[in-house]
Amino acid sequence: MSAVTVTVSKDAKAALGKPALRDEGARLGFRLTLPAQILVLFISVFPLLMQLYISVTDWSPLSGLGWWNAWEMWNSFANYTDLADDARFWSALRRTAIVMVLCVPVEFLLGLALATLFADDFPGKRIFYSILLMPMMVVPAVAGYMFFMLFQSGGPLNDILSALSGSRVTIAWLSDPTLALIAVIIADIWQWTPLMFLILLAGLVGVPQDQIKAATLLGANPWQRFVTIVLPKMKTIIIIALAIRVIENFKIFDTLYIMTGGGPGVATETISVYIYKVTTQDLIWGYVAAIALAILVVLSIVAVLAMKRMARARLVPA
Repeated sequence: MSAVTVTVSKDAKAALGKPALRDEGARLGFRLTLPAQILVLFISVFPLLMQLYISVTDWSPLSGLGWWNAWEMWNSFANYTDLADDARFWSALRRTAIVMVLCVPVEFLLGLALATLFADDFPGKRIFYSILLMPMMVVPAVAGYMFFMLFQSGGPLNDILSALSGSRVTIAWLSDPTLALIAVIIADIWQWTPLMFLILLAGLVGVPQDQIKAATLLGANPWQRFVTIVLPKMKTIIIIALAIRVIENFKIFDTLYIMTGGGPGVATETISVYIYKVTTQDLIWGYVAAIALAILVVLSIVAVLAMKRMARARLVPA
């Protein structure tokens, strides 16, 4: 009887000791990571608070005041009311949305088609794979210069069109408001379709092959297998890929600025180009801070919606 009691008491002590050990481990982990957490908090929170502070003032580098004295130029929320009435801002936002709406679906469909093709083995797959990923590795500014030269009136594209048509073609691509925007969209699709392809290929190769084989044995054709098995299994990957490209496309700048500078006029001026011009030319930094915060809120909402959709996709069985 005493032996049983001793055994039980030892087991009870061991059971009681495990939570205490876990708590001590958690406290130790917290103490060890505290400096890094404080640093990350400072890096992320301090600029945000500073930006919020500047956005409610008329401060600029030309004001003669340090940013810490920007409160002397307090204007309440005038920058935000000016933002609501800024026609150029809304036009830039609209053009950004047009580029995003046209680029992201095309990049997704091309990336999905290429991922489906590359999911199977074929001769020369590694060579084509390397060639396909090359545009993504090009520096955006370099890609912008490449397409700037390509779309010149005397550039290679017009030479090709001249050879095909049999007459001299001198289309001024980057001088026409509509054609310039189309040229920017083509450049973005060329450079970032490989990223979409890479993400979707990673999701495609992770689809369980046993379910596809079972569907094949039951008589499902390739399209039925793709719609009923492959796509539902890739829901999370698809949401991630679309969210990444929507956010990144919203911030398009390098390629576009090298190609057109936002021109002709403001025909290709996206929100990033507009912010850059207001920052470097007009030097209205309080207003720029208000614009940046508004954009941050929009992109944060997109990210939150994507995360919620991704969470629901995981909960719903495929």
